[in-house]
Amino acid sequence: MAEKNFVDYVKICCRSGKGGAGSAHFHRDRRNPKGGPDGGDGGRGGHIILRGNRNNWTLLHLKYRKHVIAGNGGNGAGNNRTGANGEDVILDVPLGTVAKDAETGKVEFEITGHGEQKVLVSGGRGGLGNTHFKSATNQAPEYAQPGEPGKEEWKILELKVLADVGLVGFPNAGKSTLLSALSAARPKIANYPFTTLVPNLGIVSYRDSRSFVMADIPGIIEGAHEGKGLGLRFLRHIERNSTLLFMVPCFSEDILKEYNTLVNELEKYNPELLDKPRILAISKCDLIDEEIIAMLRSELKLPIPVVFISSVAQKGLDELKDLVWETITAHQDTEDQGW
Repeated sequence: MAEKNFVDYVKICCRSGKGGAGSAHFHRDRRNPKGGPDGGDGGRGGHIILRGNRNNWTLLHLKYRKHVIAGNGGNGAGNNRTGANGEDVILDVPLGTVAKDAETGKVEFEITGHGEQKVLVSGGRGGLGNTHFKSATNQAPEYAQPGEPGKEEWKILELKVLADVGLVGFPNAGKSTLLSALSAARPKIANYPFTTLVPNLGIVSYRDSRSFVMADIPGIIEGAHEGKGLGLRFLRHIERNSTLLFMVPCFSEDILKEYNTLVNELEKYNPELLDKPRILAISKCDLIDEEIIAMLRSELKLPIPVVFISSVAQKGLDELKDLVWETITAHQDTEDQGW
């Protein structure tokens, strides 16, 4: 997907429909010239609804739709006829879309399932007809309720990419190369920082026709949690990945320091990210020999799995896929058991 076509943030003005007015009608016919109240209720105003769609990968279709307006409810009528509900507006959004109030920044809900629907802005309620107000002391009420007005609110929609495993690393750590080596995805690859400016998704084939989704997250830098290097835009995509695959190149001056810096950025952005399973991949190992790999293996004392890979030389990729699959399935089993 071209970078210009990947939109993960939109701000839209939503106007729900107003409710229809209740009717203050009285029943009249040849045999009953002074019948009682029979005014129907007004219909509710149209809602603005978000609906999850697994076939959507971006918010591009909403980028230039700044105003979303739902229909108004119909008025009630005699013979206790209820007015028609206003026409709802349903906006299809990718899975992982978060809705926020633009004024307060409060998260209202998120869409994570295909076909899941949630009301973004509710329409006004229809007014009650005069039949609701009759009583023993007031058998002919001549009034009915007006419909409630609709709401006009600015909303922010943010997309957080959903994937089984997310690649986390500094720019030029080899994330895009790994994704292209393991899947049919073809992200932009070049020898300069921030080649990747938007997340890329790829489906990685595994044994026995199984597969998992891998996300190439744009590189983060130290201070990303403060917004440096568009860090906040990048970091939010990591939140929706069930497993984190950290990538540090083998020629890094201090592999442990670089890994700890990445972990620190995630912790400062959202401490809950550290609850996710982690794997450390030492990339570009075609540039060093087995003796250096053995030395690095002995030096890296971490409580997480460490694997040495080379995407170009196809080295260690099967071991990596086995490790990722075991981690993903173990994490899913734990969630299913409620641990």
